[in-house]
Amino acid sequence: MSGKNKVVVVGSSNMDLVAKTPRIPVAGETLSGTDFFMVPGGKGANQAVAAARLGADVVFVAKLGKDVFASRSIDNYRNAGIDISRIEQIEGVPSGIAMIAVEESGNNSIIVVPGANAKLGPADVTAAKDDIAAATVVVAQLEIPMETVLETAKAAQAVGAAFILDPAPAGELSDELLSMVDIIKPNETEAEAITGIKVSDRASAAKAADVLLDKGVKTVIITLGGRGFMLARGRSKEIIANHNVKVVDTTAAGDAFVGGLAFGIAAGKPLKDAAVYANYVAAVSVTRQGAQTSLPTQMEVAAIMNESS
Repeated sequence: MSGKNKVVVVGSSNMDLVAKTPRIPVAGETLSGTDFFMVPGGKGANQAVAAARLGADVVFVAKLGKDVFASRSIDNYRNAGIDISRIEQIEGVPSGIAMIAVEESGNNSIIVVPGANAKLGPADVTAAKDDIAAATVVVAQLEIPMETVLETAKAAQAVGAAFILDPAPAGELSDELLSMVDIIKPNETEAEAITGIKVSDRASAAKAADVLLDKGVKTVIITLGGRGFMLARGRSKEIIANHNVKVVDTTAAGDAFVGGLAFGIAAGKPLKDAAVYANYVAAVSVTRQGAQTSLPTQMEVAAIMNESS
């Protein structure tokens, strides 16, 4: 009962407060920044915008405060073509924010204050059951309460939608949740936090993937920074290299990948093709500043794919 090209994203919405700096300051240090800008962000929101900008029919399930950050965010989601009917604004709680320092190399350091995101509960997932029943892909991350993530996994499993989990911010995951995950996409740090295995090369990535596969995850995609990503399904494991680009800001790379993956699967691409496509989406995103401002259109992804062919 899934609808082709429909994606439901259950997740966080933040306003990103971004400071550019020559390098990330150490504890107790004050540095002069070189630039500041404010853009809508949050892992859930970024992934919803990424998938919508590529052409997916996206429903975003989220909670915001009643403040200027929320108004700006909702306008941005509406402009991206996202169905905002499942976004609720609540009194007395601020919208989530992320304070991001981006150094000249493009690397970043982020502090997230959840605000209204912490109020997104299982009941909000239940309220969106008709949207989930019509979806091909359902996506969640860990910037919302764990019980909400678990309810999302159950709802997706009940209707046969593919459930993609972005396990960020990194933390422990229950065996119950992992057993319902169709695709998990940790980076190296997150893979270590979940499995206890430090991921530094192909062999250690394969070991971490095996831990997750043994717990019932159907597909593991571990992103490896500049080295590309490992795609693991059962005994099959392969490293797929990145397209070489000039890195400006890596803030949205992981979210661009997840949004691109969700779009690709919803559009009917085979899993490996969808993952390769997602990697190109991420490659475009790191050439630009900001989170949602960096997310590409289908045409822009096609252009970089043509360059590498």
